[in-house]
Amino acid sequence: MPIASYILPCGTASYGFVTGETLRDAGADLRARAADLRAFLATGEDLSAVAAGETLALSQVRLLSPLPNPDKIICIGLNYMSHILETGREKPAHPPIFTRYAGSIVAHGEDLLRPKSSTWFDFEGELAVIIGKGGRHIAEADAMAAIAGYACFNDGSVRDFQRHSSQFWPGKNFDRSGAMGPFMVTSAELPDPASQHMITRLNGEEMQSTPISDLAFDIPALIAYCSSICTLLPGDVIATGTPGGVGLFREPKLFMKAGDTVEVEISGVGLLRNGVVDEA
Repeated sequence: MPIASYILPCGTASYGFVTGETLRDAGADLRARAADLRAFLATGEDLSAVAAGETLALSQVRLLSPLPNPDKIICIGLNYMSHILETGREKPAHPPIFTRYAGSIVAHGEDLLRPKSSTWFDFEGELAVIIGKGGRHIAEADAMAAIAGYACFNDGSVRDFQRHSSQFWPGKNFDRSGAMGPFMVTSAELPDPASQHMITRLNGEEMQSTPISDLAFDIPALIAYCSSICTLLPGDVIATGTPGGVGLFREPKLFMKAGDTVEVEISGVGLLRNGVVDEA
């Protein structure tokens, strides 16, 4: 079953299993030793085998990003050939990497915030990989065993700020500019993410469509490369890149605006939906 992070009606942050429109909460006993999903992943236990608390309607809670407090969010640029080609570049020799802060990410159902300093607010549908068993220098052959699960990701990008220098960071970290969710689907439920398909829609119109197998650097390669640089920790997120079709390279350019709805749907993973509002 998918795993969600959320705020209970009493105001307590928690996590638990989702089944349809209901969820089985982790419960106070489990939260006492693992306060959130990141802490639970660090225990190495199987959440499905743990006795949990009450059952609630999904509508009773306020969803959070599946991993609200990751130690790091590692984002991969230029990782689908269709996107590499539309930028006019060649396939890079190594995965281009930038980072996002947790504060730039909202949950499923929350509004993305178009900043008042720019109108170049673009969408990027991606598959997020969530680390379960961390480590350093993880071999490609062992990489899939390091994964706890997957989620949909929207790497919302403020394109003119992204182009202010050779570093992508400025355009990728505006408050509430990206999204992840709705839940984490465990690796046991999705043993072959490369066989899945991703679609991004803006106001119901298909903008991006790609098989995950089209990644220029596949998931094991990304985990091996990232872990050669730094220790991956339980709950870390790797956003694996976006395919062609982003608004920046359309003619005319197409950017998100207040009142829009953007969806990232990945078969076997779920559907992430967010509205867009303007910054006050």
